[in-house]
Amino acid sequence: MTSTYAVLSEGLEKRFGEVPALRGLDLAVPEGSVCGILGPNGAGKTTAVRLLATLLRPDAGSARIAGHDLVREAAAVRERIGVTGQDTSIDGDLTGRQNLHLFGRLHRVRGPAGRAAELLDRFGLTEAADRPASTWSGGMRRRLDLAASLVRRPGVLFLDEPTTGLDPFSRALIWDVVRGLTAEGTTVLLTTQYLEEADQLADDIALVDRGRVTHTGSPAQLKSLVGAHAEVVVPDAGTLAKAAAVLDRLTGAQPSFDHERNAVGAVSKDPTLTIPLLVRALDTAGVPLLDVSLRPPTLDDVFLRLTETAPHGTTGTTDERECAA
Repeated sequence: MTSTYAVLSEGLEKRFGEVPALRGLDLAVPEGSVCGILGPNGAGKTTAVRLLATLLRPDAGSARIAGHDLVREAAAVRERIGVTGQDTSIDGDLTGRQNLHLFGRLHRVRGPAGRAAELLDRFGLTEAADRPASTWSGGMRRRLDLAASLVRRPGVLFLDEPTTGLDPFSRALIWDVVRGLTAEGTTVLLTTQYLEEADQLADDIALVDRGRVTHTGSPAQLKSLVGAHAEVVVPDAGTLAKAAAVLDRLTGAQPSFDHERNAVGAVSKDPTLTIPLLVRALDTAGVPLLDVSLRPPTLDDVFLRLTETAPHGTTGTTDERECAA
C-alpha cells in the first residue's frame, strides 16, 4: 500500500443472499483528507462503511486501512479507527460523562476522565455532562455518540450520515469538529444525504451507484461534468409545457416543474448554452417570459445527473479509484 493512502480498497464485493450490495468497490483516500461517499438509497454506502470498519467481511476483493490488511489484520485495523454509525452506541442510563469514561476504559485510554472532559467541552456538552443521556435531546446524543468514537484519537474515522435529523446548530458544530480533526491529520470517510454537507466538508467525493464507485473527484471537478441549471418562469401554467419542450430540446435533460412559481428547469448537457440562446429559442417558440436564469451546477445536479445516467462500471474523468484532490 502507498503510505499516503489511509484507505485503499480494490474490487470489494459483498452479497446478502442473492442480493449484491457491493459489486467491486475501488477506493483510495489520502491521509488527512475528508472523502465524501454519495449515492442514492441502496447504492451500497452503508455496506461499504461497515465493511471497511471490519463490521462485515468481504466476499471478494481486498483493502488496507491505516496500513493494515482489512481481513488478516482486522484487530490492528480496529485499533486505529473510529466509527459513528446511524444507530447510537450510547447507554441512556449513564450520564454523558460516564459514557465517555466507559469508552475510555474499554479502549485503555490514559486518563479517561480527562479525555472525557475534553470531548464534552469540544462538543458543547459540558453543561449536561452529569445528566443521564436518556434525558438529552436527539442532537445532543448524536454529538455524544461522535465524541465516543474519538475517545481513542483514531487515525481513520468513519461517519455514516452523522448529522441526519440534527438541528442547524448541532450540524454546524459537527462540521467544525470534522474540520478540526482533518487539520490534526485524521482521515474521514463521510456518507451523507446532505449534499451541502459534502460540498462544505469533502476534499473529494466518491459517487457510489449500484455497488460501485462510478465517479470521483473534488466537488468542483464533479460539477464540471454537468452543465448549468437553466430555469424559465412564465406568466401562467398554460405555457409551462411549451417552455419545457424548449428546455428539453436545448438541454437534453428531463425538465422539472415548480407549479407554484410557474417555473420549469433542467440541467444542461450542453456547456455552451447561454441566456441569449435560451431567450431566442423561447421567443421563437412563442413562450412569454417573466424570468430566465442560468446558474452553475450544484452537487444536487451532479447527484441527479450522474446517478441517473451512469452505467455499470463507468468512471468519470478523474482516476477511477482515487478519492483525492
